[in-house]
This record gives sequence, structure tokens and C-alpha cells, in this order.
Amino acid sequence: MRYIRKAFITCLHYLLPSFLSAVSSSFRRCSALISRLKFAAMPSPGLQTNSDSIQSHDADHEKYADVNWDELEFGLVPTDYMYTMKCSKGDEFSQGHLTPYGNIELSPSAGVLNYGQGLFEGLKANRTEDGRFLLFRPEENALRMKMGAERMCMPSPSPWQFLDAVKQTVLANKRWVPPTGKGTLYLRPLLIGSGSVLGVGPAPEYTFLIFASPVGSYHKGLAALNLYVEDKLHRATPGGTGGVKSITNYSPVYLAQNQARAKGFSDVLFLDSLTGKNIEEITACNIFILKGNVISTPTIHGTVLPGITRKSIIDIARDFGYQVEERVIPVEDLLEADEAFCTGTAVVVTPIGAVTYQDKRVEYKTGKGALSQKLYETITGIQTGRLEDKKGWTMEIN
Repeated sequence: MRYIRKAFITCLHYLLPSFLSAVSSSFRRCSALISRLKFAAMPSPGLQTNSDSIQSHDADHEKYADVNWDELEFGLVPTDYMYTMKCSKGDEFSQGHLTPYGNIELSPSAGVLNYGQGLFEGLKANRTEDGRFLLFRPEENALRMKMGAERMCMPSPSPWQFLDAVKQTVLANKRWVPPTGKGTLYLRPLLIGSGSVLGVGPAPEYTFLIFASPVGSYHKGLAALNLYVEDKLHRATPGGTGGVKSITNYSPVYLAQNQARAKGFSDVLFLDSLTGKNIEEITACNIFILKGNVISTPTIHGTVLPGITRKSIIDIARDFGYQVEERVIPVEDLLEADEAFCTGTAVVVTPIGAVTYQDKRVEYKTGKGALSQKLYETITGIQTGRLEDKKGWTMEIN
């Protein structure tokens, strides 16, 4: 009996610490899970709603967030959730997940911070009058991101993964989709080199992320743009990244944009960097000119972004009976045009009222009866379900 008791005590001596450690570990895992569940149930920081809209089951509170839709501008309004997905260099992206909207953690040596290895996209979700949610040609955004990723030596989500992530983000934030005619839910997919790197080269890890924000008009209150033609600073160069949505394309235009706005202009139109004689892009949108029955827009040749709205407007204009040309456009043709307008996800179709090139200012037809107005009404009608989508451009999500 004495030997049995001694053996039992010896077993306890060796097994009890392991048992207690296992119990402690299980407890910590349970506590962590409970904490995550509590965190997921909490409203995100900066959530623009009140306690009644969180707790009430009233239909109106569940349908819309607490936002003054009539005063909505094109600015960040934090929503409930964002979508994230990660991938190591040489691998493929796997299943991502929704998380509460908030800050992300990056190493100071992340590739996107040190070498600008990053891309972004922009698309919108619209609420129809009968309460459906529509995306406009989202597969084009997926394909454009894939093209950009190849240029920037980055893995990219498959088109299916991209579309699934967009749908999940919209549905998780559906109460932030503005009422019809009050705005749209802007979606910003990002693909960034999030892994640490010191030497110049691709990052070892990548993050795909989508956040959303309800937005109003990009140029709110402006009847038409007043552009300055920049002939000294350039947006893109042949062989560079002007033809993809690299994050590095945008901050270099700030100087020219700030200088133009200080002089009272709305925005800047850039010329080609080789000759300085041909128009290319406005700061963040494509440009079209109209002369007679001919619409012209700068050709896609590596320095002009292949805009999805641009592509759609070309098709719509041809359906209207216009001849559309994608060509090199000398600045002189711009100055002799009857009408000019710009296109993009953010600006949709915005008329250009005037351009100033060196010492010459030219004004264009705008307002009722202008082609830009007709194109705007048509494309927004399709995007919001007011007009029949005969081209299969919209995608309903539910």
C-alpha cells in the first residue's frame, strides 16, 4: 500500500502541472473567443449612429444608418465592417473575412510604406427605388486590379474572390447605402505589400482589403469644371505606371493641383510627357471632347488609365449615334471643341465649362441639352435601376 501511495504521489508530481497548464490554456482560448465575439458585436469606432438604431428592431433604423443624406459629401464616413485577406509571396489568396472597421497594423518596413507597392480600385453600390443593391461592372475592376498586380509584381485575388469580397462588404454595410438619388456607397479595394522588406524588392506578404463609405457628389456645388492645362509637370511617363491604378500615381499630382486651385481652377489637365503637346488625363479621371458628331478621347497606351466609366460612355455614345475615336488629341483640338467632359467612378460624367492653356481660355457648352448631361442621366439611370440594363452591366447582390 505504501508503494502504491508513493507511485500515486509521483504521478501527480509529473502529471498535475501538465493538467493545470492544459486547463489554463483552454480557459485562455475560451476567454479570447468570448472577447472576440463581444468585440464583433460592438459598433466600430466612429460609427455614426445612436443607441436606438443599434438596439431597436424598427424597420427604418435597420434600413438606414443615422446620416444626413441631404448633406452627404465625397468624404470618409466610417461604416461598420471591412474585408481583409492575406497572401504570402508565391502563394495564392485564400478565404478572407469581415472585421469591424478600424485601423490596421503595419510594420514600419512594410513594402507599401517604403517602396509604394500598392494598388487601389474604386466602385460603387447603388440602392434602387425598390430597395435592391446594384454594382456596376465590378468584374472590370477585378480584371484591372489583376493587370495592375502583374505590373507591380504582386499576387492578386481571383476575379471570383474579388467579387465575393465586394458583395460581402456591401451586405455587411447595407444600412450605409444611401437612399436612391442621395448618393452611393463607395467601395475602396486595396492591394498592398504589407510584409516587411528593407532591400528594394517585392514584399514577402500581401494584404487585400476593402472598406466602404457613403458618398455624395465628387464636385458638389460645381455646375461645370474650370480646368487648367498643366504644361510643366507631368502625371505619367511612357513605361511607367500611369496605365494602372498604382497608389504612386496620385500624390505626384498634388503640387500641380494645389497651384491650380490657388488660382481659382477646379482641377488640372495633364499633357503627355514626351512632346508636351497632347492631352492625357485630368488628376483622377478621363477626358472627352466633342466636335460636331465626333467624340474623341485619348487613346490607351500605357500612360492613360483604362477607366471603366470611360469604356461604358464610349459604348453609350455610339448607341446614341455618335462617332467615337480613341486617338492622340493635340491640345489645339481641345481648344476648338464644342463640348468637353470628364468620366470616372467618382465623378461619373462631369461637364467641363472652361479650360485655360497658357494665356488662352476657352468655354464650352454645358447644362440642359449638352451631351454630358444626356450621358450622365443615361449611365446613372442604368446604375440605379431606373433604366433597363440592356448590356448586362449591373450586378444585383442580396
